[in-house]
Amino acid sequence: MTKTDRMIRSAISGLLVLGVTGIALEAQAAKTEKCFGVAKKGQNDCGTSEHACSGHAAKDNDPNEWKSVPEGTCEKLGGKLAAADSKDEKAK
Repeated sequence: MTKTDRMIRSAISGLLVLGVTGIALEAQAAKTEKCFGVAKKGQNDCGTSEHACSGHAAKDNDPNEWKSVPEGTCEKLGGKLAAADSKDEKAK
């Protein structure tokens, strides 16, 4: 086996590994859901109407902040699958 053959085989192996890793990550992402009301202060996964970035939750368990959790576990954690209605929150 020549040096060129080894390089080509290594490149092909690397591409195959990257492909398998990508498939595994996609499968993992498909098995999660947004869970509102369970994120701790500064540990939310994405923005809301109050801010545009993850990690900016102002308080623990804000009903409008969400965290990505494994599918089927949100309600067990005490969260909800939809954001709280802002009118309901302002009335409290």
